[in-house]
Amino acid sequence: MISALFTVMCYNVLCDKYCTRQQYGYCPSWALNWEYRKKAIIEEIKTYSADIISLQEVETEQFHNFFLPELIAEGYDGIFQPKSRAKTMTEQERKHVDGCAIFYKTNKFILIKEQLIEFNQIAMANAEGSADMLNRVMTKDNIGLTALLETKEGVWEHGLPPENQMRQQIMVATAHIHWDPEYSDVKLIQTMMLMWELRNIIEDTLQQFRPNSPSAKDVNAMPLLMCGDLNSLPDSGVVEYLTNAKVSATHIDFRQLVYESSLKKLNPNLADKESLTHNFRLGRAYNNSEIMPNTNYTYDFKGIIDYIFYSRDHMKLLGMLGAVDDEWFRENKIIGCPHPHIPSDHFSLFVEFEMPLPKMINSSRPSGPLNTPNKR
Repeated sequence: MISALFTVMCYNVLCDKYCTRQQYGYCPSWALNWEYRKKAIIEEIKTYSADIISLQEVETEQFHNFFLPELIAEGYDGIFQPKSRAKTMTEQERKHVDGCAIFYKTNKFILIKEQLIEFNQIAMANAEGSADMLNRVMTKDNIGLTALLETKEGVWEHGLPPENQMRQQIMVATAHIHWDPEYSDVKLIQTMMLMWELRNIIEDTLQQFRPNSPSAKDVNAMPLLMCGDLNSLPDSGVVEYLTNAKVSATHIDFRQLVYESSLKKLNPNLADKESLTHNFRLGRAYNNSEIMPNTNYTYDFKGIIDYIFYSRDHMKLLGMLGAVDDEWFRENKIIGCPHPHIPSDHFSLFVEFEMPLPKMINSSRPSGPLNTPNKR
C-alpha cells in the first residue's frame, strides 16, 4: 500500500540560561556548560535523524548560529520563533530569549507557510474584563508555532501516489506551555488557545487550498501533528482535554477562577456550558507509561510532561523509541539530569508514523516500541 512513512522527534533541549548550578547542583559544572551540552544534543538529533523535529527552549542566537547551520548540512530546513518577551528587548538581550523550532527534511517535505501563536496576545484580545485572564494568563509569554508542510517524493514508500495525490499537506505544531504548577489554570487555557488557534489556521488553510471541497469546513480533513513540552502530567486537565476533546468547565485545574466570559469569546460556538471542547480527533504516542515512564528527570521532579499527539484519522503509529534503562540510572547512581551523558533534563521522544493516502487508513500494521528501553 502506498503510504508516507516518517519519523518525528520532540525534544526540550534545556536552554543555557536555565541550566544553572543552583537548579542542577548534582551535575558537574563542566557538564552544564552549553559548549559541552550542545555537542551531545546535536549528536543525539543527528543520530536519530527524524524527518520532522520539534524543539523547545532553543535560544534565538543558538537557532541561527548553531542548530540551523548544523541541520542544514544534514538535509534539513527549519523555522523558529522566540517567546513573546523578545519584542520588548534590545537586540543584544533578544539573542538569549528561548523559543520553539521546527525542522524538516527537505527531500521529504516542503514548507508552505508558518504561523506564530502568541498566548498573551490572545489573552489580551479576549479578556472581557476577566482580571484572572489579564493578571495570570496575559503575563505569561509562552508561544506555539505551526508549519504547514507538504509531502515530496522522498517520503513515499511502496511506490509513488498518482501525481495529483503526491502533495499531501500536514499541519505540524509545537508549543511550550507555562511551567509553574501553581498556574494549572494558565496551562489549561494556553492549551485551549492552542487548539482553537489551530482550528482557525486549519480552517483558513482548507478554504485557501480546497475551497470547493466538501471537507473544506472539517478540521479533521487535514492531518495534524502536535508536539511539545506541555508541562502537564498525564492526569492533568491539559492531557484530558487533548485526549478526550473536552474537559469540565469546573475542572480542578481552573482553580475556581473566573474565565467564563473570556472562554466564551474565544470559542463562541461552545454549545455545552458544562464542558470546554476542541474539534480534533487526536491519538497520543507514548500513552503507555511503561514505554517512557518519565520525559523530565531531575532530582526533585520526575514525570511525563512532553507529548506527541496526532490525527488518528490520518496517521497510524508504527513505533516509539523506549526509555533509557532504569538499571543504567541505578548502577551509575544518577539522581537527575542533566548528566555528563545526558545533556538536557528532558528525554527526547521519537516515533514513526505511517500516513496512507486519504481513505486508506485502515492499515493493520501493529504499533509498538521501536526498540526495547535498554537500546536507547
